[in-house]
Amino acid sequence: MAKRGRKRAAPKGKEEEGGTKPQAESSKPITKAKRPRRVEPKPKPETEYFEDRRNLEDLWQAAFPVGTEWDNMDKLRDINWKFSNLEDAFEEGGVLHGKKVYLFGSTEPQLLNVNGESKVTLIPVVVAVDMPFPPSDKIGIKSVQRVEEDIVPMKQMKMDWIPYVPLENRQGRIEGLKSQIFTLGCTQRRSTLKLLKTERVKQYDYCIPYFQPLEAQDDEEDTVVNILFPIEPPIVCDFDWELDELEDFCKDLIENETLPEDKKDEFKNYVKEQVRERKAAQRQAREARRKMIESMNPEVKAAFENMKLYKFYPVSTPDTPDINSCKVPFINRYYGKAHQVL
Repeated sequence: MAKRGRKRAAPKGKEEEGGTKPQAESSKPITKAKRPRRVEPKPKPETEYFEDRRNLEDLWQAAFPVGTEWDNMDKLRDINWKFSNLEDAFEEGGVLHGKKVYLFGSTEPQLLNVNGESKVTLIPVVVAVDMPFPPSDKIGIKSVQRVEEDIVPMKQMKMDWIPYVPLENRQGRIEGLKSQIFTLGCTQRRSTLKLLKTERVKQYDYCIPYFQPLEAQDDEEDTVVNILFPIEPPIVCDFDWELDELEDFCKDLIENETLPEDKKDEFKNYVKEQVRERKAAQRQAREARRKMIESMNPEVKAAFENMKLYKFYPVSTPDTPDINSCKVPFINRYYGKAHQVL
């Protein structure tokens, strides 16, 4: 009987060669199906509502605030002033509707309660001149240090009457506007002020809207002169040549140790010279007015006689200080008082 031998093990690797090859693993990883992520719907943005711009909204800002220091210009924006009364004046039924009007701005410093704090605040004011032609092409320059004011052409100070176009007409034709509005504008750029001499910059601080009234101004018959005697410290006072006797006036200053006794004669001569200059200026003003009236066209004269002045203050709003007690009709020494304060 034949010996049954043990079955020899197949060489390593043969089974793989002769037998069935194991299924090759896929190169792509098997991924589980992802569940779609739930996306929360975005809330719809709330509709923003912007207040419609009013047709004359920037009219008061177009009127240059004459005589306001350049450093204080930006302070006018610290308070949200509103001039809806000025805008309403040009609407149908308003005092300026359908008229030719010339506007200039100014500021009046007042102690106001602003957000619970008492502080000196510049109140913007707009004056409307109702007449068929510009009231003047000149500007006055006056300061505390100057005895007499200078009257110079507006163009010398880069100022002029500029047509104002309402917002709704700025993209189209401007013919046929119901009212003709001109504002006193200034083309002097603030960015170039640093290139100007200090004296030139200061001239803008002392500008006053000017026109030549037909009637004499109160100060043309005034007998008071402002004295600024140049010593150290300077003597600043008023002298009335009708009421004050110069000798007694000097004696009082010496007794009060305001005037050194060795400067008495010099001071007296200075005062006499100021009085002479003031009287001469008054005579010249009277003569200039007389000649102007005599040579004036009757229509022009009638326009000045019928000229109306309106002074506008900001309207009261919840976020502006109370200025009701600050309203006055006085405009300036040239224009005098307004016919109506609004």
